[in-house]
Amino acid sequence: MFERVERDGIAIHTVPSVFEACGVGIAFSERIGGVSDAPWSTLDLAGHVGDDPARVDRNRDLLCDAIGIGALRDRLTTAEQVHGTAMARIGSGEAGRGSRVAGDHPPVPATDALWTTERGIPLLMMFADCVPVVLVRPSIPAVAVVHAGWRGAAAGVVQAAASALRELPGDDDLSAYVGPHIGACCYDVGAECVSHFDSTFVTITAASTRLDLGAAVADALERSGVPKGRQWHLRICTAHNTDRFYSHRAEGLTGRHGALAVII
Repeated sequence: MFERVERDGIAIHTVPSVFEACGVGIAFSERIGGVSDAPWSTLDLAGHVGDDPARVDRNRDLLCDAIGIGALRDRLTTAEQVHGTAMARIGSGEAGRGSRVAGDHPPVPATDALWTTERGIPLLMMFADCVPVVLVRPSIPAVAVVHAGWRGAAAGVVQAAASALRELPGDDDLSAYVGPHIGACCYDVGAECVSHFDSTFVTITAASTRLDLGAAVADALERSGVPKGRQWHLRICTAHNTDRFYSHRAEGLTGRHGALAVII
């Protein structure tokens, strides 16, 4: 289902079959091929972690060109991610919010899920261990990009985004594509954090001190009407692969890779 491709030194994980079926482009970026210096090297997409804004904007240029949506660069839309559950539906009036770090239009405030039914609006969220989720309703088409850290996942951001798309008219064909994130192998959080999950998510064991955030997201998707047969997980641990992805847990100060979706 997923295909890793490199274009002009930029590596992305994409899903060609979805684009062929309904014109929805999905891309999970790696950290290689950009212009940022250490500790953000090299394809840092985030404007809030101390990197040079001009370099971040150039990295976003490079990513859009590699995906083939350079013409939509100024319609790229981002959010101020706060580990919450707020969602924003993006239309033509909101397109381009946060597109450029050095620009005049700030990102959508205090939002951890962006969604749209409009063509030509790339939605971008940024990650360095949290779980990136792209939701697609092919029959409409509609897309959402969700940032699920442990706080947002425990509070229901995945369920909220899935419900918003499922409420749209048409066939119940919601599918989910889950990108790279920290695995239970590396996510030692302690019993207090696990306690936020063990009473709600059947995949989480109270006795553990390691949190399988990907399993919690998969469970949340299934509870929201996205069966396992319509979920695809990349299953790459960011903390184990810092040569390819950013990991706040493994690196501390670092950049952010991205999850992007757009209806063409």
